[in-house]
Amino acid sequence: MENDAYKTIEKPSTEILLKDKASKFFGYAFPIQSEQDVEFHIADLKSKHNKAGHFCYAWQIGENYEHFRVNDDGEPSNSAGMPILGQLQNYEVTNTLIVVVRYFGGTKLGVGGLISAYKSAAKMALEQSKLVTKTIDFTFQVICEYDKMNLVMRMVKEQNLEILEQDLKLKCKFIIGVRKKDFEATFQRFEAVFGFEVESEHKSEDK
Repeated sequence: MENDAYKTIEKPSTEILLKDKASKFFGYAFPIQSEQDVEFHIADLKSKHNKAGHFCYAWQIGENYEHFRVNDDGEPSNSAGMPILGQLQNYEVTNTLIVVVRYFGGTKLGVGGLISAYKSAAKMALEQSKLVTKTIDFTFQVICEYDKMNLVMRMVKEQNLEILEQDLKLKCKFIIGVRKKDFEATFQRFEAVFGFEVESEHKSEDK
């Protein structure tokens, strides 16, 4: 994975069910952007599975995979959350939450059995998800007179850039998105054109 791209899931997975010695493990994967999203999905699942005994999960957030958390929710330490996180890391996905809901079937599985079950349920949930690669993009602003507008459009097309916003009132104003690794070179090309006012903008939402 290049350092200006990351993998995530496009939409929530379909529900999966794993059975082991009468215990049932329901697995789910969700795209998330914040811990508030995590809380929402956990609460929703607790409402749906109001007789389940454990809601174990792991999540990873950040374009550089820098934030993560695990929760065993009453299962033996490291028998649930860590195996789930391991699957997020194996699939190299971020901005993703996996929750495995367990109904105890009356027979203890042991720590090894639990690790295997939670790992398998997490893997199955990711297998039901569509993985997508997103790039980390930055933006810059170009302001010019009307007679330079076609030049902006041509440069955008030639360099396969994206116009995120445009305002053609008093002057032509464009907000242009470019992949992080290409930003400096692209910015300098526009900056070198006589008649362009070019300013760096904040980082854009990932496309």
